[in-house]
Amino acid sequence: MKYSFVIPVFNRPDEVDELLDSLTRQSLSTFEVVVVEDGSQVPCHDVCARYVGKLDLHYFSKPNSGPGQSRNYGVERARGEYVIILDSDVVVPPGYLQAVDDELQRESCEAFGGPDRAADSFTPTQKAISYSMTSFFTTGGIRGGKKKLDKFYPRSFNMGIRRDVYQQLGGFSKMRFGEDIDFSIRIFKAGLHCRLFPGAWVYHKRRTDFRKFWRQVFNSGIARINLYKKYPDSLKLVHLLPMVFTLGVIFLALLFIDGLLTCLFSASSDASSWGLDAMELALAPLILYSLLIFADSARQNHSMKIGLLSVRAAFTQLMGYGCGFLQAWWRRCVRGQDEFAAYEKNFYK
Repeated sequence: MKYSFVIPVFNRPDEVDELLDSLTRQSLSTFEVVVVEDGSQVPCHDVCARYVGKLDLHYFSKPNSGPGQSRNYGVERARGEYVIILDSDVVVPPGYLQAVDDELQRESCEAFGGPDRAADSFTPTQKAISYSMTSFFTTGGIRGGKKKLDKFYPRSFNMGIRRDVYQQLGGFSKMRFGEDIDFSIRIFKAGLHCRLFPGAWVYHKRRTDFRKFWRQVFNSGIARINLYKKYPDSLKLVHLLPMVFTLGVIFLALLFIDGLLTCLFSASSDASSWGLDAMELALAPLILYSLLIFADSARQNHSMKIGLLSVRAAFTQLMGYGCGFLQAWWRRCVRGQDEFAAYEKNFYK
């Protein structure tokens, strides 16, 4: 057997149903599916039972240990030459596995990954979040959409690796967040070949509301500092941009408030004039950036509503990541504290 899909799941039976259904429609059908229930209170056993006979499906249940350790558990029980790691909140198009196979036939590699897209069935909020996570104006195209990257770091929602290499590297670490980047870094440090497969894309639901999205990106910011403490050379200039954006927004907000208070309480015309100038100076870059996001997203999604929601998603993403990054920098780099994560008890709520 050449391919094994490994899917960790935590309290998401409906999403697993959609994913398994999409796997039954693959044009290349020689593969197995390993589902690992990570201590869920709402298990997907009954959902998986409906696909026995439709898929070569193996269901396992274990105590909760996080997605990384659950993937390791699944890979230990997989039989394929390559293991393909998918998050439970993705749906694969019919040609996904064929695209993977074609790329490996064209040029072999030890590890690979693919980009993600928003499906037509996604809610406007999900489409806005998907835009924010993949847009050039928010991430610079570093999350898998760009074909020309000096190094492509696969993410755990859509990652493949030769099973013997996975075992050689020890699988995912015990990091709760950023464990996929940690694994990708170890792939490169081992001198192995990792490629982007542009045609092997998935529909990725990500978070369903902005509160959950904030928690996700806040922990991503923390994870970047945790990764920096493990691998100092992993921190690049691009990783600092959300922090710079966050500090810039805070500065502009304070400048606007100062200008507003000056206009309201100053008796001097010169001071009032300065206050108005300060307010305009503060608002101008925020308005221009918001208009850029709105116009680009509305054009891509053919929806002004999604364009407006994308503005909120972009600010949530950049400032959530930036705040997590700053908190982790203060706690780990300044105060010397140990690795940590936020929202661990209510991350999925």
